[in-house]
Amino acid sequence: MSIIRNLRLNAGALIAHTFQDVEAIIESNKALASEPQKSDWGRHVARIPLNIINQWLNEEWARGNTSLKMAGPEFDAMVARKLADPDWRYLRTG
Repeated sequence: MSIIRNLRLNAGALIAHTFQDVEAIIESNKALASEPQKSDWGRHVARIPLNIINQWLNEEWARGNTSLKMAGPEFDAMVARKLADPDWRYLRTG
């Protein structure tokens, strides 16, 4: 669960800092990755904490891709690219 830690108004802009304990999610991903999947259909690919999804969206918006929204083909493609990156391998379950 995300918890808002700090909220402040700065020169007319709202800045929110959030915190999410992701240790349980990462440990669950490790456990799932070590178990065989029954089939390729409906395969569990990843479990991604909401704070990381928000970070990825913010990075895309900072690049100028302000039309990107959660869900949809463009969002799915962005998530697939991120999960293919070795830096994010701990989010994958298979």
